[in-house]
Amino acid sequence: MYVVKSPLPDADLKTVAEALQGALVDLVDLSLVAKQVHWNVIGPRFRSIHLQLDDVVDTARLHSDTVAERAATLGVSPDGRAVTVANTGGIGETAAGWIKDKDAVGMLVTALGAVISRMRERVESTADADPVSQDIFIGITADLEKHHWMFQAENG
Repeated sequence: MYVVKSPLPDADLKTVAEALQGALVDLVDLSLVAKQVHWNVIGPRFRSIHLQLDDVVDTARLHSDTVAERAATLGVSPDGRAVTVANTGGIGETAAGWIKDKDAVGMLVTALGAVISRMRERVESTADADPVSQDIFIGITADLEKHHWMFQAENG
């Protein structure tokens, strides 16, 4: 049953729905990974990395809301439940315990790189299906790439 009916043709809606759901999972996953590292980072660069991680969390949370609301706008029920993120997230497991500042930076570089790669795929897959959603993915990718650059610069 559709509560909201999308103006997109069914084939395009399927493509866009998959892209939006995947992005939602990636963004929720990224926010959780960054927060976990934020709580456990230690080392001489603790403060700057601790604060930088909060910036990633804020970005991921802001964009996850945009993505979920875009899905709902198109009549697709967004699924950001913990079980969904755990079962379908693509970042990988974050180690428990204290994390040295250099390792924390490396973890974020890897996590951001993985999410950016999938976001770029979503930019491509939605180009014809829904340029509005594509525009959202372009903006998300730009913001994540900025964080990626900043974390890469941390470890030189």
